[in-house]
Amino acid sequence: MIILPAIDICNGNCVRLYQGDFSTAEKVAENPLDTAQWFRSQGAKWLHMVDLDGAKHGTLANREIIVQTAKESGLLVELGGGIRDMHSIEYYLERGISRVILGSAAIKNPRLVKDAAGAYGEKIAVGIDALNGMVATHGWLQSSDMDYIELARRMEAVGVRTIIFTDIGRDGTLAGPNLTQLESINRAVSCDIIASGGVANLRNIKDIKAIGVYGAICGKSIYKGTLDLREAIKVAGEQTDE
Repeated sequence: MIILPAIDICNGNCVRLYQGDFSTAEKVAENPLDTAQWFRSQGAKWLHMVDLDGAKHGTLANREIIVQTAKESGLLVELGGGIRDMHSIEYYLERGISRVILGSAAIKNPRLVKDAAGAYGEKIAVGIDALNGMVATHGWLQSSDMDYIELARRMEAVGVRTIIFTDIGRDGTLAGPNLTQLESINRAVSCDIIASGGVANLRNIKDIKAIGVYGAICGKSIYKGTLDLREAIKVAGEQTDE
């Protein structure tokens, strides 16, 4: 299992949110690049980045910071937030991003997901963010009537190989991941599943690994010191590059 430390960017700053609420944004580090390089020093090979401004407004709001971080950190970067057309996908993939995450487009524009997966294969992932099992879109500001398992199956059907699943109710809470939903989505599809939301400690990493998912994203737990990144990577097992 791979561990993906997280950097969320809002107004150029590294922040964390509580349950996806933008009003709770808390600055957690001074500089995205320095933070990413520290993650690498602890043994990380992947970095999970989210452009929160992009997710909210459908733009590539923090693209310069993101591209610089990917270029200079030495990490493989997966990126989500505001990527809603092929031009945006190409922009990032041509500038060193290893995997692009499509979120709102999974519901709003499934044709884009299919075309992107067909063109770029494993470089395309879909983020499925759910509250009480129902998918939310546009930076979690809008809800839908789509069940998370149904959306996962639809994404698998159009060629998506990687899904980042977030239980919004757990995100930023340090309350532990939603193991029941993680296990359900992992069993429902053949896609690689990356767990996101609620990870607090090594026990959570062990529990997620036991389910057999591909990866786990760790954010607030690292910044707050409840999870040692180097130990988490060790517990998860050897990471593999793509």
